[in-house]
Amino acid sequence: MLWLALAADAIVVAHLLFIVFVLLGGLLVWRWPWLVVLHLPAAGWGVLVELMRWPCPLTPLEQRLRVAAGEAGYSGGFIEHYVLPILYPAGLTPQIQIALGLFVLGLNLLIYAGLLRRRWRRL
Repeated sequence: MLWLALAADAIVVAHLLFIVFVLLGGLLVWRWPWLVVLHLPAAGWGVLVELMRWPCPLTPLEQRLRVAAGEAGYSGGFIEHYVLPILYPAGLTPQIQIALGLFVLGLNLLIYAGLLRRRWRRL
């Protein structure tokens, strides 16, 4: 069942890339403006998932693949399992999750404010 474990690993990589895109995709919009149609919905989803404390659909899929591959699954979400052990040794609390959502929102508002300011200067 190696292919199931590889599929679970691929989901982890895709999940991480999605998070990076949510956080910093607005910077790509500065270079490639057409990406706004992909980034705004992704950023909106990322903010909502954090603020509303919704589970990401990729996490249960990854966990099912790991169990099917004979590996141990884990409880909690992607951020709790992979990201927070690096950033916050104590674990994810509702306050931290809301702070993460607000950080994503604030970062993207700053990026898009700069983009709009740059566009208005050209006019």
